[in-house]
Amino acid sequence: MNTIEAIQTRRNIKLFKADPIARETIVSWLEAASFAPNHRMTEPWEIRFVGPETRAKLNHKTDFGGAPVVVLITSKGAPTPIDREEHLMASACFAQNFLLAAHDAGAGAFWSSLAASPRSREILGVPEGDDVVGIFGVGYPAEIPQPKERTPIALKITDLA
Repeated sequence: MNTIEAIQTRRNIKLFKADPIARETIVSWLEAASFAPNHRMTEPWEIRFVGPETRAKLNHKTDFGGAPVVVLITSKGAPTPIDREEHLMASACFAQNFLLAAHDAGAGAFWSSLAASPRSREILGVPEGDDVVGIFGVGYPAEIPQPKERTPIALKITDLA
């Protein structure tokens, strides 16, 4: 699969097969994701594997579509607002790389913002000042949603003098 195909065919998976994924496999995707652009090589992302007890406490409405693995990605806080923004942007690039690596391997992920709520942050032990990028159910898709229509990119382009 080439890069454009990977980008255009990746979907947010809502229903997973029960087939397990080895932790080493997921770690290899995270390792690949670590090549995301990040200012001054701060590598601000943090990863937590969410176990069954913590997952049950989160009480996600679909239990992450039955994904066999749940992973939390956060971004470290920073001393200045601009550094914090740069950390969050780099961590979002990291998350996208992770999603593309999983997709390339035939797996997928459900990206949820559930972990950003104060209750979930407490359950997950997210330090004050750190930002939640997302919590991801990861596994092999039981179904792959059809692509949703996108706004033509020409409508998003502005030429500056």
